[in-house]
Amino acid sequence: MRVGVPREIKPDEYRVGLTPTAVREYVTHGHEVVVEKGAGAGAGYPDDAYQRAGATIAPDAEAVFREAELIVKVKEPQAVEWARLTKKHILFTYLHLAPDPAQTEGLLKSGCAAIAYETVTDDAGGLPLLAPMSEVAGRIAVFSAGETLLKHNGGMGLLLSGVPGVPPARIVVLGGGVVGANAARMALGLGAEVVIVERSIPRMRYLDDIFGGRAITRYSTLGAVEEEILKADVVIGAVLTAGAAAPKLVRREHLKKMKPGSVLVDVSIDQGGCFETSRPTTHMDPTYTIDGVVHYCVANMPGAAPRTSSEALGHATLPFGLQLADKGLDALKKNKHLAKGLNVLAGELTHPAVAEALGKGFKDPYKVWG
Repeated sequence: MRVGVPREIKPDEYRVGLTPTAVREYVTHGHEVVVEKGAGAGAGYPDDAYQRAGATIAPDAEAVFREAELIVKVKEPQAVEWARLTKKHILFTYLHLAPDPAQTEGLLKSGCAAIAYETVTDDAGGLPLLAPMSEVAGRIAVFSAGETLLKHNGGMGLLLSGVPGVPPARIVVLGGGVVGANAARMALGLGAEVVIVERSIPRMRYLDDIFGGRAITRYSTLGAVEEEILKADVVIGAVLTAGAAAPKLVRREHLKKMKPGSVLVDVSIDQGGCFETSRPTTHMDPTYTIDGVVHYCVANMPGAAPRTSSEALGHATLPFGLQLADKGLDALKKNKHLAKGLNVLAGELTHPAVAEALGKGFKDPYKVWG
């Protein structure tokens, strides 16, 4: 199969779908790889590194889409990319369709098969292709919160770690999954006071164990959330429902009761955000303030560390990508976990949670295949 790697065009996005190391694996499997000129430059991978790995360098994205059957990306396709997709294409990337009806319509009209990293599963019930970027995002969220808390960035002027005789910041993490656990790890390491609000009792036991009781865990109820966000200096939104829009845990009416200059970091923004007042921002313009509360809602936090992120994502996606390149869509029939990633096929929505979130009909992919 011919595999294509276009340059990411979302603002401030420097990751790349395949590293040169991954390209070599595809080539070894007998596939041709076409990489857009400069696709890996932002992550530190020059074109000649891809050529040494066996790839062909295409002059532009149009050539990549024209020549390739399997398109491997990082972020959801932009409008100009929807127009380049056809029924011959298998798109393998993050999609986050639930809060994005325009992208959904573009993919449906294209006729392509679109497989979302964020809904591929594993035997343990996890999301293995979302996990590495959740790890990066959770860690970056704490650094970003610390910066945003500083006075010149709009925050209350609080040092995350405190100093002897002065207490540290209180960070409330909503959700104890991969993002939340990594955010808590970084925050504790910097000396902050950490509260994790989580609804799974086994998960709370796990978090209490790995952090040695240093993080406070609270069972997630409306009352617990309201109580904790009012005491917080920083709230990190780290909730996820696979394929669906994130639940709104912090409402507009809560903001006036929160500390002036406190910070909301919404890591769930790709799925619509878990704060009612969230809207996507960029690394170049990351924050805005409502009712005295600073919102940090960058939609591609891991893009700030493209080298680390591209390698971590590549390690996770490579086995699945090779299956798609080796077997085409038949790989989905043989791998139930990869099949869970199928969101769009031949003009139909094929993931129930995505269809429900968008208010559209769901079609069993096996019926689409016939």
